[in-house]
Amino acid sequence: MRILNLSMPILKKLKKYVRDWKGKWRFDIGIDLGTANTLVYVKGKGVIINEPSVVAVNKRTGKVLAIGSEAKKMVGKTPAHIVANRPLVDGVISDFEVTEKMLTFFINKVRDGRFSFLAKPRVLVGIPSGVTDVERRAVQEATLSGGAGEAYLIEEPIAAAIGARLPIQEAGGNMIVDIGGGTSEIAVISLGGAVVAHSLRVGGDKMNEDIINFVRESYNLLLGEKTAEDVKITIGSAFPLENPIKLAIRGRDLITGLPKEIEVSDSDMRQATQKSVKAIINTIKNVIEETPPELLGDIMRRGIIMVGGGSMLRGLDRLIAKETEMPVKLMDDPLTAVVRGTGIVLEEIDELKAMMIDTYSDDKKPRW
Repeated sequence: MRILNLSMPILKKLKKYVRDWKGKWRFDIGIDLGTANTLVYVKGKGVIINEPSVVAVNKRTGKVLAIGSEAKKMVGKTPAHIVANRPLVDGVISDFEVTEKMLTFFINKVRDGRFSFLAKPRVLVGIPSGVTDVERRAVQEATLSGGAGEAYLIEEPIAAAIGARLPIQEAGGNMIVDIGGGTSEIAVISLGGAVVAHSLRVGGDKMNEDIINFVRESYNLLLGEKTAEDVKITIGSAFPLENPIKLAIRGRDLITGLPKEIEVSDSDMRQATQKSVKAIINTIKNVIEETPPELLGDIMRRGIIMVGGGSMLRGLDRLIAKETEMPVKLMDDPLTAVVRGTGIVLEEIDELKAMMIDTYSDDKKPRW
């Protein structure tokens, strides 16, 4: 018994030594697993991957042909036995196996040149605030299957607010609007948690769909998804422009079946996307109505902070400011807000680890 008691401190020291030794080779990465794009942050290096969340698969063999930018080039241009699509829909996993392969690809890309056999990476993934427990577990399991040693989750509005360097740990109101490809996340955050949060499954993809439907109904012209996205980026707007712009677009005439070219304007795009834009604005108003009065004064002073790729729609910040009668600020480089937030959490883990979603049991808590 005496020998056992003497050996316990030695055993603890040995475990700590092994853990510290592994830690020298371990690396932490943050992932914004988005419907439209996946961004990866590596601790100490910053954002090193920003690629479309698209995977091309050969249905005959089940083999993955391309992932990311290369796969996106194939969208709408593949033969019947090759499918290039997104494994995530509305911010959640729709195809577990393909998502796993996509994560494996990105994690291996980061691990290139490292002694990965010594320690697998610890991964922090941003997820929509409105997902279910089942959907959370699916993301965590896909990340572990994709090559992570440990997988942790953080809600996207929290990560985006951290990425925007908002003082969310203080007793004050911070309002964040994150418009992504599949979802829009609107939250008021104080003391490190969401006081009010709504997740709306409307985002950039829905606007693309709106444009396709509008052009089909108004001009009898069928557009592809990529063309609709290009039109949205080039002339899309939510607020009238001082200098109206037009764009020639090509598609298939639904009456003749032949190629056809038409000209559309920014006014057409506002009409096309108004339903989705209105849904986002109504949700923002609902969040404001549910916010305690004590926090509204802080939000009035700091403004509503907009992040996410969808927030870059021309004039959207001006329209939201007009509708809510509150100041609105578009964050610099809004597309990377969430992944930069995960990176800040990894860099300042001692102060910010409480922001992560607790998905591990007590005996499997992270030893950061």
